[in-house]
Amino acid sequence: MNSFIKKLLVVYVVSLGALFIGSAVDSDPALKGVEQFIAQQNIDKQDPRWKHKLVKPPQFEFAANKEYFWELVTSKGKIVIELYPQYAPMHVSSTMYLTELGFYDNLLFHRVIPGFMAQGGDPEGTGRGNPGYKYAGEYHPDASHNEPGMLSMANAGPNTDGSQFFITFKETRFLDGRHTVFGKVVEGLDTLEMLEQSGSQSGKPKEELKIKLASISIK
Repeated sequence: MNSFIKKLLVVYVVSLGALFIGSAVDSDPALKGVEQFIAQQNIDKQDPRWKHKLVKPPQFEFAANKEYFWELVTSKGKIVIELYPQYAPMHVSSTMYLTELGFYDNLLFHRVIPGFMAQGGDPEGTGRGNPGYKYAGEYHPDASHNEPGMLSMANAGPNTDGSQFFITFKETRFLDGRHTVFGKVVEGLDTLEMLEQSGSQSGKPKEELKIKLASISIK
């Protein structure tokens, strides 16, 4: 295959990918809402503290016939989480917004306790940071910490939910009504086990555990 044909194929693949992404944004109300809200913001990513100065997004509209997934590529492998907009629409809205901004990329799992959970999403990497806004919890009887792999939002009390989340290693029903469940791991439980193995009872990981890349997919 000569170089000219190769270049044509590259252009075709890139164009097709761009067309697909544009089509996904246009066809899904939540993703379209996220992109429109981002376009209205004046976010300076050259500012080293941009992840601390964000404005709270609105609650977006979700398509009832679609499923929303949060994909995390970590230093231990990939985790795919089905999000629960039907139970926690504000939490899913915020997560989609932050993910589309690239907020979660390169953040750490700063607290990992075997037999309990892995916590990440803090721009400070200490457990004390937030994205610049906070909001209230959303509690639904059908969304429970009833098994391993539940995605839940960390907080410091009522109305302090932000960007920090945790994923459970076991059933933790005692957290129901105190922390918002807004998703469940559907792929990558083996990765979750490897994260758990790198934790400690103090919560300090034995090694750096990083979210290399976060993305949203819709089916």
